[in-house]
Amino acid sequence: MPLTKIVAIIPARLGSTRFPGKVLADRTGRPLIRHVYEAVRRSAALTDVCIATDDETVSAAVARFGGRTIMTSPVHPNGSSRLAEAARTLGLDDRDIVVNVQGDEPELEPALIDAAVRALELSGAEVSTIGSPFGPGEDAANPNVVKVVRRADGLALYFSRSLIPFPRVAGPAAAAPLRHVGLYVYRAGFLQTYVNLPATPLEVTESLEQLRVLEHGYRIAVAVEHSTGQGIDTPEQYEAFVARWRGRNG
Repeated sequence: MPLTKIVAIIPARLGSTRFPGKVLADRTGRPLIRHVYEAVRRSAALTDVCIATDDETVSAAVARFGGRTIMTSPVHPNGSSRLAEAARTLGLDDRDIVVNVQGDEPELEPALIDAAVRALELSGAEVSTIGSPFGPGEDAANPNVVKVVRRADGLALYFSRSLIPFPRVAGPAAAAPLRHVGLYVYRAGFLQTYVNLPATPLEVTESLEQLRVLEHGYRIAVAVEHSTGQGIDTPEQYEAFVARWRGRNG
């Protein structure tokens, strides 16, 4: 039996409503997508890393720093659909593993990828992801921060923008909330199934694509790992990242 491939695919588009062109923002001296690529390359679990894009400008920037690009159609409803096309282009076997890393996560801890891959392999679930305990100063009630609740066996019960679980009684909670880290790991065969599943009521209500998996009866394993990395959605968040990067690198 051939060895299982474990491939990280980073969807990268120039279009962004709140921060156009962010994947090529380069105030650190290198484009944002390079920071993401280099962070992902430090994962011990991976056999390959590539960037999926529909833009020749992004492809050229990736080539300049030695990265690998897969060109995809410009007509995709979401990143998962682009990911699925890239996986088909790579000719992955149904048993191979695809890691979906967002192109705006330059501070993603490589150990999170390793943990999510282990969770998929050990659980037998179709998908895996990460839940992180909230740190000091983080607002678990913030609707812009997605929360996840797990079953006793580590599989996801539910994801929500609301505070879950809700502490009904004042005092130390028996179950603390977990912040969902938007890193997904799929079996390649299920990824092709997933992108053809119809949207579901809870998915539409919460605007959370991962709920489609649960509503259709599939399983998501959730590894619990501390994460401090932050995705970048706005120019202000990018400037904060630049300041942190300069602080670490002189």
